[in-house]
Amino acid sequence: MKKFGLLTLGIIAGIVALANLGSLLALGISAAIVFAGVHFYLKSDSTFLKIFWASVGIVGLISAVVNVPGFFAILAILAVWYVVKKWNNEAVSFSSPIVKTDDPFVNFEKQWNELSK
Repeated sequence: MKKFGLLTLGIIAGIVALANLGSLLALGISAAIVFAGVHFYLKSDSTFLKIFWASVGIVGLISAVVNVPGFFAILAILAVWYVVKKWNNEAVSFSSPIVKTDDPFVNFEKQWNELSK
């Protein structure tokens, strides 16, 4: 039953991600416009250029807010990623993975830290 729920969630999230692919592309373009506006605003010296690049950044920000379905596409892609991880019985973690090694120096450091506590 758990696999059925994961399959259903994966299919629905995949459909939502594909349906909102255009909005996701527009959201990426809007983010690039905002980034360019902020970047060139910080580099410009004249008041006219600061006003121009600030207005470019604001237009990009408004365009990003209008592309709300792009945010749904990001959430759907994250849901598909979650389903794939759970389907393969992998731990879902947003931090760096713990790497186990047979290196004696790493094991010594780990044991020394345990003894120091």
